[in-house]
Amino acid sequence: MRPDPYIPPSAGTGWKDTATRYALVPLRIFLGVTFIYAGLDKLTDSAFMSSSGQGSIGEQMQAVRDTSAIPALVDQALKSPVGFGYAIAIGELAVGLGTLIGLLARIAALGGALISLSLWLTVSWAVEPYYYGNDLAYMMAWLPLILAGASVWSMDALLSGRRTRF
Repeated sequence: MRPDPYIPPSAGTGWKDTATRYALVPLRIFLGVTFIYAGLDKLTDSAFMSSSGQGSIGEQMQAVRDTSAIPALVDQALKSPVGFGYAIAIGELAVGLGTLIGLLARIAALGGALISLSLWLTVSWAVEPYYYGNDLAYMMAWLPLILAGASVWSMDALLSGRRTRF
């Protein structure tokens, strides 16, 4: 078994060091699976992917327009609600896959944080108290992955190991 390229050879190998290296794996799995599910759920919901009607992205955007922190952002989405719905769904799918397999993990985490931030500033902004809205919590959950990346069980680590051998 080759050593992890993100851990210096002088680092200890005790259980604390092992736990530290693998500490973000559960977060990666949770966020990756959740964002994949959210993207697929949107892509397969014909009611969601329409500009009007009950449960549609257009109706949801109209409902939050006046209570969002950035109404101009919602106005942009309302110019093409179906296009916006597809952009969010495909973005969630890409972020989820990148996070789950650890490919360009920091970039995927940044994408997840930006999606969560945009949803917080629009859809969840009026939720009171603020901690009832989950988008802010998701945004904060992405921060450790932006900072640390995916150092174990990831394509990034595998590709980094291959680069160091050549």
